[in-house]
Amino acid sequence: MNPIIQVKNLVKNYGDFTAVNDISFEVYENEIFGLLGPNGAGKTTTLEIIETLRDKTSGTVLVDGMQVESHQTQIKKIIGVQLQSAGYYPNLNLKQLLAVFAGLYNIKIDTEKILAEVNLTDKSNNKYKELSGGQKQRFSIATTLINKPKIIFLDEPTTGLDPQARRNLWELIKSLKANGTTIVITTHYMDEAEELCDRIAIIDSGKIISLDTPDHLIDQLVATGFERKKQVKLANLEDVFINLTGKALREE
Repeated sequence: MNPIIQVKNLVKNYGDFTAVNDISFEVYENEIFGLLGPNGAGKTTTLEIIETLRDKTSGTVLVDGMQVESHQTQIKKIIGVQLQSAGYYPNLNLKQLLAVFAGLYNIKIDTEKILAEVNLTDKSNNKYKELSGGQKQRFSIATTLINKPKIIFLDEPTTGLDPQARRNLWELIKSLKANGTTIVITTHYMDEAEELCDRIAIIDSGKIISLDTPDHLIDQLVATGFERKKQVKLANLEDVFINLTGKALREE
């Protein structure tokens, strides 16, 4: 497996406060890599450094073999970063928004094709503010696809979504991986990380405290004698909800 992101001894200080404290990890090509941790753990700072949005204090960060501090323009051409809602012009429809972002890359795109990839063809003439929560999240992923990136960064992509929209977004993320894209994701939903991620790094107080596959980490905990108080069943309540109400998206 070839590493497409390499982080070695990364440190980020804000005055006397150390937000990222000498962490090292690699992300392999065409994997879904989860960076997990509580609020304030250093996840966002780490990702922003990799995305060339924030300077590091020390350490080495390579993206597709390129140093983040000396190849910012080249790195930005091969990554896609999920935008927050504040980044969208309110009076433009989805096709127009995609065209604007494509202009920033100085490229021409097939807006209908990109919207079809995220199941938003029928909303192409709608404004962003008119979309449901799930549609907004799918559109935010659509903006990451404009430059056909090698790597996509998704920051808590399913927060606030209903079960159908959440499962639908999971399938979209899996399809992006199937097309050869490397995905780095943050989430506070552990079932989501277990479902999607090939490997996860758990970060706390600026340090990586564990890095492995979800299955191996769970097996390690079970090996210590850990048992859930409630017996684990073959389905959970979300499975019941989806089974009763269907997988179809319920969107206005």
